[in-house]
Amino acid sequence: MTVEDVSLNQPAGDPAIWPLDPDVIFLNHGSFGCCPRPVLEFQQQIRARMERQPVQFFVRDLEGLLDSARAVLAEFLGADADDLVFVPNATAGVNAVVRSLRFERGDELLVTDHEYNACRNALDFAAARWGAHVTVIAVPFPLASADDIVTAVLERVTPRTRLALFDHVTSQTGLVMPIRRLAEELAARGVETLVDGAHAPGMVPLRLREMGATYYTGNCHKWLCAPKGAGFLVVRRDRQALIRPTVISHGANTTRTDRSRFQVEFGWTGTCDPSAWLSVPESLRLIGSLLPGGWPEVMERNRALALAGRKVLCDALGIAPPCPDELIGSLASVPIPDSADDGAPASPLYADPLQDELRLRHRIEVPIIPWPAPPKRLLRISAQLYNSLPHYRLLAGALKAALR
Repeated sequence: MTVEDVSLNQPAGDPAIWPLDPDVIFLNHGSFGCCPRPVLEFQQQIRARMERQPVQFFVRDLEGLLDSARAVLAEFLGADADDLVFVPNATAGVNAVVRSLRFERGDELLVTDHEYNACRNALDFAAARWGAHVTVIAVPFPLASADDIVTAVLERVTPRTRLALFDHVTSQTGLVMPIRRLAEELAARGVETLVDGAHAPGMVPLRLREMGATYYTGNCHKWLCAPKGAGFLVVRRDRQALIRPTVISHGANTTRTDRSRFQVEFGWTGTCDPSAWLSVPESLRLIGSLLPGGWPEVMERNRALALAGRKVLCDALGIAPPCPDELIGSLASVPIPDSADDGAPASPLYADPLQDELRLRHRIEVPIIPWPAPPKRLLRISAQLYNSLPHYRLLAGALKAALR
Protein backbone atom coordinates (compact mmCIF):
# COMPACT_ATOMS: atom_id res chain seq x y z
CA MET A 1 0.00 0.00 0.00
CA THR A 2 1.31 3.48 -0.90
CA VAL A 3 0.20 6.90 0.18
CA GLU A 4 -1.73 7.20 -3.10
CA ASP A 5 -3.65 3.97 -2.38
CA VAL A 6 -5.43 5.25 0.70
CA SER A 7 -7.41 8.31 1.72
CA LEU A 8 -5.46 10.02 4.45
CA ASN A 9 -7.38 13.28 4.54
CA GLN A 10 -9.82 12.09 7.17
CA PRO A 11 -9.71 9.71 10.15
CA ALA A 12 -10.24 6.02 9.45
CA GLY A 13 -12.74 3.80 11.23
CA ASP A 14 -15.20 5.15 13.77
CA PRO A 15 -13.78 8.33 15.37
CA ALA A 16 -16.39 8.18 18.16
CA ILE A 17 -14.65 5.25 19.85
CA TRP A 18 -11.66 7.34 20.93
CA PRO A 19 -12.05 9.18 24.26
CA LEU A 20 -9.58 11.91 23.27
CA ASP A 21 -10.13 15.60 23.97
CA PRO A 22 -11.79 16.86 20.75
CA ASP A 23 -10.12 20.26 21.18
CA VAL A 24 -6.60 18.80 21.01
CA ILE A 25 -4.81 17.52 17.91
CA PHE A 26 -3.21 14.45 19.43
CA LEU A 27 -0.08 13.43 17.53
CA ASN A 28 1.57 11.49 20.36
CA HIS A 29 -0.07 8.08 20.36
CA GLY A 30 3.39 6.59 20.68
CA SER A 31 4.00 7.74 24.24
CA PHE A 32 1.03 6.14 25.98
CA GLY A 33 -1.49 5.13 23.32
CA CYS A 34 -5.21 5.70 23.64
CA CYS A 35 -7.61 2.95 24.63
CA PRO A 36 -10.97 2.93 22.80
CA ARG A 37 -14.17 3.35 24.80
CA PRO A 38 -15.52 -0.16 24.04
CA VAL A 39 -12.31 -1.73 25.38
CA LEU A 40 -12.46 0.41 28.52
CA GLU A 41 -16.06 -0.73 29.01
CA PHE A 42 -14.96 -4.35 28.58
CA GLN A 43 -12.24 -3.78 31.17
CA GLN A 44 -14.78 -2.36 33.60
CA GLN A 45 -16.88 -5.52 33.24
CA ILE A 46 -13.85 -7.57 34.25
CA ARG A 47 -13.27 -5.33 37.25
CA ALA A 48 -16.90 -5.70 38.29
CA ARG A 49 -16.58 -9.48 38.05
CA MET A 50 -13.40 -9.34 40.14
CA GLU A 51 -15.04 -7.30 42.91
CA ARG A 52 -18.29 -9.29 42.93
CA GLN A 53 -16.50 -12.44 44.15
CA PRO A 54 -12.77 -11.78 44.60
CA VAL A 55 -11.89 -15.27 45.85
CA GLN A 56 -13.69 -16.92 42.94
CA PHE A 57 -11.97 -14.57 40.51
CA PHE A 58 -8.39 -14.77 41.79
CA VAL A 59 -8.25 -18.32 43.12
CA ARG A 60 -10.44 -20.26 40.71
CA ASP A 61 -10.88 -18.25 37.50
CA LEU A 62 -7.84 -16.05 36.89
CA GLU A 63 -5.30 -18.60 35.68
CA GLY A 64 -7.65 -19.91 32.99
CA LEU A 65 -8.60 -16.39 31.94
CA LEU A 66 -4.95 -15.45 31.60
CA ASP A 67 -4.25 -18.62 29.62
CA SER A 68 -7.00 -17.69 27.15
CA ALA A 69 -5.74 -14.12 26.78
CA ARG A 70 -2.16 -15.32 26.34
CA ALA A 71 -3.23 -17.68 23.59
CA VAL A 72 -4.96 -14.91 21.63
CA LEU A 73 -2.02 -12.52 21.99
CA ALA A 74 0.54 -15.21 21.13
CA GLU A 75 -1.29 -16.05 17.91
CA PHE A 76 -1.27 -12.37 16.92
CA LEU A 77 2.46 -12.11 17.65
CA GLY A 78 3.43 -15.34 15.92
CA ALA A 79 4.66 -16.82 19.20
CA ASP A 80 3.91 -19.90 21.27
CA ALA A 81 1.61 -19.25 24.22
CA ASP A 82 3.78 -21.35 26.54
CA ASP A 83 6.68 -18.97 25.86
CA LEU A 84 4.70 -15.80 26.64
CA VAL A 85 3.89 -14.24 30.00
CA PHE A 86 2.20 -10.98 30.90
CA VAL A 87 4.13 -8.11 32.49
CA PRO A 88 2.99 -4.54 33.20
CA ASN A 89 5.05 -3.00 30.39
CA ALA A 90 8.16 -3.46 28.26
CA THR A 91 10.40 -1.81 30.85
CA ALA A 92 9.32 -4.45 33.36
CA GLY A 93 10.08 -7.14 30.79
CA VAL A 94 13.58 -5.80 30.16
CA ASN A 95 14.21 -5.64 33.91
CA ALA A 96 13.02 -9.21 34.42
CA VAL A 97 15.57 -10.43 31.88
CA VAL A 98 18.64 -8.37 32.72
CA ARG A 99 18.17 -8.78 36.49
CA SER A 100 17.88 -12.55 36.07
CA LEU A 101 21.00 -13.06 33.99
CA ARG A 102 24.47 -13.57 35.42
CA PHE A 103 27.57 -12.09 33.85
CA GLU A 104 31.30 -12.32 34.45
CA ARG A 105 33.53 -9.38 35.21
CA GLY A 106 34.65 -7.90 31.90
CA ASP A 107 31.69 -9.24 29.90
CA GLU A 108 30.32 -6.76 27.37
CA LEU A 109 26.67 -5.77 26.93
CA LEU A 110 25.77 -3.96 23.73
CA VAL A 111 23.23 -1.18 23.33
CA THR A 112 22.79 1.59 20.75
CA ASP A 113 22.59 5.28 21.48
CA HIS A 114 18.96 5.12 20.30
CA GLU A 115 17.87 2.88 23.21
CA TYR A 116 15.04 4.03 25.46
CA ASN A 117 16.52 5.60 28.58
CA ALA A 118 14.60 3.49 31.12
CA CYS A 119 15.78 0.23 29.59
CA ARG A 120 19.31 1.53 29.15
CA ASN A 121 19.28 2.25 32.90
CA ALA A 122 18.26 -1.35 33.60
CA LEU A 123 21.22 -2.58 31.53
CA ASP A 124 23.58 -0.24 33.37
CA PHE A 125 22.23 -1.56 36.68
CA ALA A 126 22.93 -5.16 35.69
CA ALA A 127 26.39 -4.32 34.39
CA ALA A 128 27.35 -2.56 37.61
CA ARG A 129 26.09 -5.50 39.65
CA TRP A 130 28.34 -8.03 37.89
CA GLY A 131 31.27 -5.87 36.85
CA ALA A 132 30.32 -6.07 33.20
CA HIS A 133 30.79 -3.28 30.68
CA VAL A 134 28.09 -1.55 28.61
CA THR A 135 29.25 -0.76 25.08
CA VAL A 136 27.24 2.04 23.49
CA ILE A 137 27.05 1.83 19.70
CA ALA A 138 26.65 5.11 17.83
CA VAL A 139 24.08 4.59 15.08
CA PRO A 140 23.96 7.56 12.71
CA PHE A 141 20.79 9.61 12.31
CA PRO A 142 20.16 10.71 9.62
CA LEU A 143 21.19 7.47 7.94
CA ALA A 144 21.06 5.98 4.46
CA SER A 145 19.97 2.37 5.01
CA ALA A 146 19.53 -0.52 7.43
CA ASP A 147 23.05 -1.59 6.47
CA ASP A 148 24.35 1.40 8.41
CA ILE A 149 22.75 -0.02 11.55
CA VAL A 150 23.97 -3.59 11.07
CA THR A 151 27.50 -2.46 10.26
CA ALA A 152 27.68 -0.18 13.29
CA VAL A 153 26.56 -3.00 15.60
CA LEU A 154 28.76 -5.77 14.24
CA GLU A 155 31.85 -3.58 14.36
CA ARG A 156 31.53 -3.44 18.15
CA VAL A 157 31.08 -7.17 18.81
CA THR A 158 34.03 -8.85 20.54
CA PRO A 159 34.65 -12.30 22.03
CA ARG A 160 33.48 -10.86 25.39
CA THR A 161 30.08 -9.73 24.09
CA ARG A 162 27.29 -11.63 25.84
CA LEU A 163 24.04 -9.71 25.32
CA ALA A 164 22.69 -7.02 22.99
CA LEU A 165 19.66 -4.87 23.85
CA PHE A 166 17.80 -3.20 20.97
CA ASP A 167 14.62 -1.22 20.57
CA HIS A 168 12.59 -2.84 17.80
CA VAL A 169 11.22 0.61 17.02
CA THR A 170 13.43 3.30 18.51
CA SER A 171 11.47 5.60 20.79
CA GLN A 172 13.38 8.79 20.03
CA THR A 173 14.14 8.42 16.34
CA GLY A 174 11.26 6.19 15.21
CA LEU A 175 13.49 3.73 13.32
CA VAL A 176 12.22 0.21 12.66
CA MET A 177 15.40 -1.68 13.41
CA PRO A 178 16.43 -4.69 11.28
CA ILE A 179 15.95 -6.99 14.25
CA ARG A 180 15.92 -10.29 12.40
CA ARG A 181 19.21 -9.51 10.64
CA LEU A 182 20.79 -8.35 13.88
CA ALA A 183 19.59 -11.37 15.85
CA GLU A 184 20.85 -13.81 13.24
CA GLU A 185 24.24 -12.15 12.92
CA LEU A 186 24.69 -11.94 16.69
CA ALA A 187 23.54 -15.51 17.29
CA ALA A 188 26.19 -16.68 14.83
CA ARG A 189 28.71 -14.93 17.10
CA GLY A 190 27.33 -16.46 20.28
CA VAL A 191 25.56 -13.28 21.44
CA GLU A 192 22.02 -13.31 22.86
CA THR A 193 19.54 -10.63 21.84
CA LEU A 194 17.00 -8.88 24.06
CA VAL A 195 14.47 -6.83 22.09
CA ASP A 196 12.60 -3.94 23.65
CA GLY A 197 9.55 -4.10 21.41
CA ALA A 198 7.57 -1.41 23.21
CA HIS A 199 6.21 0.09 19.98
CA ALA A 200 6.28 -2.83 17.59
CA PRO A 201 3.09 -4.85 18.33
CA GLY A 202 0.33 -3.36 16.22
CA MET A 203 2.75 -1.16 14.28
CA VAL A 204 4.70 -3.75 12.30
CA PRO A 205 3.83 -7.39 11.52
CA LEU A 206 5.45 -9.74 14.02
CA ARG A 207 6.42 -13.40 13.68
CA LEU A 208 8.37 -13.88 16.86
CA ARG A 209 9.04 -17.60 16.25
CA GLU A 210 11.08 -16.59 13.18
CA MET A 211 12.74 -13.46 14.54
CA GLY A 212 15.60 -15.21 16.30
CA ALA A 213 15.66 -13.02 19.43
CA THR A 214 16.37 -14.81 22.69
CA TYR A 215 14.07 -12.47 24.63
CA TYR A 216 11.34 -10.19 23.32
CA THR A 217 9.20 -7.85 25.40
CA GLY A 218 6.54 -5.42 24.24
CA ASN A 219 3.60 -3.24 25.16
CA CYS A 220 -0.05 -3.82 24.40
CA HIS A 221 -1.11 -0.35 25.58
CA LYS A 222 0.52 1.49 22.68
CA TRP A 223 -0.34 0.41 19.13
CA LEU A 224 -2.57 -2.48 20.20
CA CYS A 225 -4.63 0.12 22.12
CA ALA A 226 -5.20 -2.09 25.16
CA PRO A 227 -5.62 -0.53 28.62
CA LYS A 228 -2.55 0.86 30.37
CA GLY A 229 -0.52 -1.75 32.24
CA ALA A 230 -0.61 -4.50 29.61
CA GLY A 231 2.73 -5.80 28.39
CA PHE A 232 4.28 -9.18 27.61
CA LEU A 233 7.56 -11.04 27.67
CA VAL A 234 8.48 -13.90 25.33
CA VAL A 235 11.48 -16.03 26.30
CA ARG A 236 13.03 -18.76 24.18
CA ARG A 237 12.17 -22.15 25.67
CA ASP A 238 15.76 -23.13 26.52
CA ARG A 239 16.30 -19.92 28.53
CA GLN A 240 13.07 -19.84 30.53
CA ALA A 241 14.48 -21.58 33.59
CA LEU A 242 16.88 -18.64 34.03
CA ILE A 243 14.36 -15.82 33.85
CA ARG A 244 12.51 -14.82 37.01
CA PRO A 245 9.97 -12.05 37.61
CA THR A 246 11.28 -8.97 39.36
CA VAL A 247 8.84 -9.72 42.19
CA ILE A 248 9.42 -13.18 43.71
CA SER A 249 6.23 -14.70 45.06
CA HIS A 250 4.55 -18.05 45.69
CA GLY A 251 5.75 -19.68 42.47
CA ALA A 252 9.38 -19.70 43.58
CA ASN A 253 8.91 -22.97 45.47
CA THR A 254 6.16 -24.46 43.34
CA THR A 255 5.78 -28.22 43.19
CA ARG A 256 3.40 -28.05 40.23
CA THR A 257 4.19 -30.22 37.25
CA ASP A 258 1.30 -29.23 34.97
CA ARG A 259 3.07 -26.09 33.75
CA SER A 260 6.53 -24.58 33.72
CA ARG A 261 7.89 -22.64 36.66
CA PHE A 262 8.28 -19.76 34.17
CA GLN A 263 4.49 -19.69 33.77
CA VAL A 264 3.74 -20.24 37.45
CA GLU A 265 6.08 -17.51 38.68
CA PHE A 266 5.01 -14.85 36.22
CA GLY A 267 1.38 -15.89 36.51
CA TRP A 268 1.21 -14.70 40.11
CA THR A 269 3.51 -12.03 41.56
CA GLY A 270 0.99 -10.81 44.13
CA THR A 271 -2.45 -9.24 44.07
CA CYS A 272 -2.88 -6.77 41.23
CA ASP A 273 -5.54 -5.65 38.78
CA PRO A 274 -5.18 -8.03 35.81
CA SER A 275 -8.02 -6.46 33.84
CA ALA A 276 -5.66 -4.75 31.37
CA TRP A 277 -4.13 -8.11 30.41
CA LEU A 278 -7.53 -9.75 30.12
CA SER A 279 -8.74 -6.93 27.85
CA VAL A 280 -6.01 -7.47 25.24
CA PRO A 281 -8.07 -9.94 23.16
CA GLU A 282 -10.95 -7.45 23.02
CA SER A 283 -8.61 -4.68 21.89
CA LEU A 284 -7.17 -6.93 19.19
CA ARG A 285 -10.67 -7.80 18.03
CA LEU A 286 -11.96 -4.23 18.03
CA ILE A 287 -9.05 -2.51 16.28
CA GLY A 288 -8.88 -5.33 13.75
CA SER A 289 -12.55 -4.75 12.91
CA LEU A 290 -12.27 -1.04 12.14
CA LEU A 291 -10.98 -1.39 8.56
CA PRO A 292 -12.04 -3.95 5.96
CA GLY A 293 -8.54 -5.39 5.69
CA GLY A 294 -8.20 -5.94 9.42
CA TRP A 295 -4.91 -5.47 11.22
CA PRO A 296 -2.76 -5.52 8.05
CA GLU A 297 -4.73 -2.57 6.68
CA VAL A 298 -4.57 -0.76 10.02
CA MET A 299 -0.77 -1.04 10.07
CA GLU A 300 -0.39 -0.08 6.43
CA ARG A 301 -2.73 2.89 6.73
CA ASN A 302 -0.92 4.23 9.79
CA ARG A 303 2.47 3.80 8.15
CA ALA A 304 1.29 5.58 4.99
CA LEU A 305 0.02 8.44 7.13
CA ALA A 306 3.27 8.68 9.10
CA LEU A 307 5.24 8.88 5.85
CA ALA A 308 2.91 11.50 4.43
CA GLY A 309 3.04 13.52 7.64
CA ARG A 310 6.85 13.31 7.68
CA LYS A 311 6.97 14.64 4.12
CA VAL A 312 4.80 17.60 5.09
CA LEU A 313 7.17 18.44 7.94
CA CYS A 314 10.36 17.94 5.92
CA ASP A 315 9.01 20.19 3.17
CA ALA A 316 8.12 22.86 5.73
CA LEU A 317 11.56 22.67 7.35
CA GLY A 318 13.41 22.46 4.04
CA ILE A 319 15.20 19.22 4.95
CA ALA A 320 15.55 15.77 3.43
CA PRO A 321 13.92 12.80 5.19
CA PRO A 322 16.45 11.60 7.78
CA CYS A 323 16.02 7.90 6.94
CA PRO A 324 14.61 5.80 4.09
CA ASP A 325 10.91 4.96 4.01
CA GLU A 326 11.53 1.27 4.71
CA LEU A 327 12.77 2.12 8.22
CA ILE A 328 9.52 3.88 9.19
CA GLY A 329 6.45 2.39 10.85
CA SER A 330 3.80 4.57 12.52
CA LEU A 331 6.35 6.91 14.14
CA ALA A 332 8.57 9.41 12.39
CA SER A 333 11.10 11.85 13.81
CA VAL A 334 12.66 14.86 12.12
CA PRO A 335 15.52 17.08 13.33
CA ILE A 336 14.53 20.64 14.23
CA PRO A 337 16.71 23.64 15.13
CA ASP A 338 18.57 23.46 18.42
CA SER A 339 16.91 24.56 21.63
CA ALA A 340 18.02 27.82 23.17
CA ASP A 341 18.21 25.95 26.46
CA ASP A 342 21.02 23.40 26.47
CA GLY A 343 20.33 22.15 29.98
CA ALA A 344 18.87 18.81 31.01
CA PRO A 345 15.14 18.38 30.28
CA ALA A 346 12.84 19.10 33.20
CA SER A 347 11.06 15.77 32.75
CA PRO A 348 12.04 12.31 31.51
CA LEU A 349 8.94 12.58 29.33
CA TYR A 350 10.56 15.24 27.16
CA ALA A 351 9.40 18.62 28.44
CA ASP A 352 10.56 21.36 26.04
CA PRO A 353 9.35 24.96 25.80
CA LEU A 354 8.47 24.39 22.14
CA GLN A 355 6.33 21.40 23.10
CA ASP A 356 4.48 23.62 25.58
CA GLU A 357 4.05 26.36 22.98
CA LEU A 358 2.55 23.98 20.43
CA ARG A 359 0.17 22.64 23.04
CA LEU A 360 -0.88 25.94 24.60
CA ARG A 361 -1.05 28.17 21.51
CA HIS A 362 -2.05 25.67 18.84
CA ARG A 363 -3.69 22.82 20.81
CA ILE A 364 -1.27 20.30 19.29
CA GLU A 365 0.14 17.55 21.52
CA VAL A 366 3.42 16.34 20.01
CA PRO A 367 6.74 15.46 21.70
CA ILE A 368 9.94 17.42 21.29
CA ILE A 369 12.75 15.05 22.18
CA PRO A 370 16.27 16.06 23.28
CA TRP A 371 18.40 13.73 21.16
CA PRO A 372 21.19 12.76 21.05
CA ALA A 373 21.68 15.39 23.79
CA PRO A 374 20.56 18.97 24.42
CA PRO A 375 20.48 21.36 22.66
CA LYS A 376 19.96 18.94 19.74
CA ARG A 377 16.36 17.86 19.44
CA LEU A 378 13.82 16.01 17.34
CA LEU A 379 10.12 16.37 16.72
CA ARG A 380 8.34 13.01 16.64
CA ILE A 381 4.94 12.40 15.11
CA SER A 382 2.67 9.39 15.56
CA ALA A 383 -0.03 8.18 13.19
CA GLN A 384 -3.13 6.39 14.43
CA LEU A 385 -6.55 5.83 12.91
CA TYR A 386 -7.96 8.98 14.52
CA ASN A 387 -5.30 11.11 12.80
CA SER A 388 -5.45 12.56 9.30
CA LEU A 389 -3.13 14.46 6.97
CA PRO A 390 -4.61 17.92 7.83
CA HIS A 391 -3.32 17.39 11.40
CA TYR A 392 0.27 17.36 10.16
CA ARG A 393 -0.29 20.36 7.90
CA LEU A 394 -1.52 22.31 10.90
CA LEU A 395 1.53 21.17 12.84
CA ALA A 396 3.86 22.25 10.05
CA GLY A 397 2.33 25.71 9.99
CA ALA A 398 2.50 26.05 13.77
CA LEU A 399 6.08 24.80 13.80
CA LYS A 400 7.24 27.29 11.18
CA ALA A 401 5.60 30.12 13.14
CA ALA A 402 7.17 29.01 16.41
CA LEU A 403 10.68 28.67 14.94
CA ARG A 404 10.80 32.09 13.33
